[in-house]
Amino acid sequence: MGRIHIEKLKENIGKVVKIAGFVQIIRDQGGIKFLIIRDATGIVQVVVKKNTDAMKPAESLSHESVVEIFGFLKEEKQAPGGFEVVADKIEVLSHADPELPIPVFEKGQEETDQSIRMDWRWIDLRKPKNILIFKIWTSMEAAFREYWFSHNYIEIHSPKLIGTASESGAEVFEVKYFDRTAYLAQSPQFYKQMAMAAGFEKVFEVGPVFRAEPSFTSRHATEFVGYDLEMSYIKSHDEVMAEEEKLLEHVIGAIKKRHGEEIKETFGLEVNVPKIPFPKLTMAEAKKILKDLKIESKGEDLSSEEEKKISEYVKEKNKHDFVFITDYPASVRPFYHMRDEKDSMLTKSFDLLWGGLEVTTGAQREHRYDILLSQAKEKKMKIEAIQFYLNFFKYGCPPHGGIGMGPARMMMQLLGLDNVREVMFLYRGVKRLEP
Repeated sequence: MGRIHIEKLKENIGKVVKIAGFVQIIRDQGGIKFLIIRDATGIVQVVVKKNTDAMKPAESLSHESVVEIFGFLKEEKQAPGGFEVVADKIEVLSHADPELPIPVFEKGQEETDQSIRMDWRWIDLRKPKNILIFKIWTSMEAAFREYWFSHNYIEIHSPKLIGTASESGAEVFEVKYFDRTAYLAQSPQFYKQMAMAAGFEKVFEVGPVFRAEPSFTSRHATEFVGYDLEMSYIKSHDEVMAEEEKLLEHVIGAIKKRHGEEIKETFGLEVNVPKIPFPKLTMAEAKKILKDLKIESKGEDLSSEEEKKISEYVKEKNKHDFVFITDYPASVRPFYHMRDEKDSMLTKSFDLLWGGLEVTTGAQREHRYDILLSQAKEKKMKIEAIQFYLNFFKYGCPPHGGIGMGPARMMMQLLGLDNVREVMFLYRGVKRLEP
């Protein structure tokens, strides 16, 4: 007999079934035991009657032990889901130590401190809410891929061991690589552009990103998954923003269709599919608005507080959760961002804010060798170290641009959570390399 997932049990009322999962609750009542069994799809009540073969193994159970149960499935209005399994046989697949290091279900108290939960992450992940997060993430990534595949993007997997820093000389992890030093890639940026020079026209990548930032904020990690795309034959960064709008409309729409009710029930949030086009503000416009709001400016870039306040302004004025901030000063952007023809101090670049948090950085790239070389020198880049990259543009390369997205931040905003650690399978930070 094959195992049936709990979410499919209702189709088998009146039959003998086999289920398997974790023992969530154990209740004794007049010689009868009631068990709540949990698998990745839901929970079901199991009744164990005295003087049956199932009672002896049931008496040895502890919370979170793993069991396989055979029994008759019948209707029971008082039970979760309206049915229960009357156990004929219980096989204990794995006994759990009775003293759990953290509770899976916490009643009448605040949740265990996050750092402790991260120490025991595999137990923390047993919570149905956390399993749902990764089901949603799976649907999100599938929707991204669906869009890319249907719009003729080519998938690439760029190397993560590289000979020079992919953005700048700072914030990179050094790795001993035989008789030389290598670095963990901060971004697939150089190789996405190599694909443009190779004539691929449209590419995407889903892969790890490494940032040696000594940051302890709720939105930073030293290793995370990045979503990247690059596209050729564009006229300006406006085309890249328009592509991202369509992409996010598709992805969030797919999540709403598949998980909208679960998200509302579990997280208390309505999934809002964004309307196109998204609001746009130049950096100069954003700074002026912030000044009028009496928000202190923190330099030429936007601080986290400024991002939050400008998003609140857009939400109130435009009734929109997203806003593009465009035309960043060249001083705060990488050397490969194309400059504005009318003002060389500005770049054809943008960030996308979602609910006050930056989730995307994008730009049109400079594809002309001489100009790119000049901008690299202006930024005091070591030309010898990036000559391999500059060579991509010596033999013809179409105009192109792209974006780098942080899906963990997107999940954080989608579900109204306040820390990326809650949506990452295993978080890596300055002081965390385990489990």
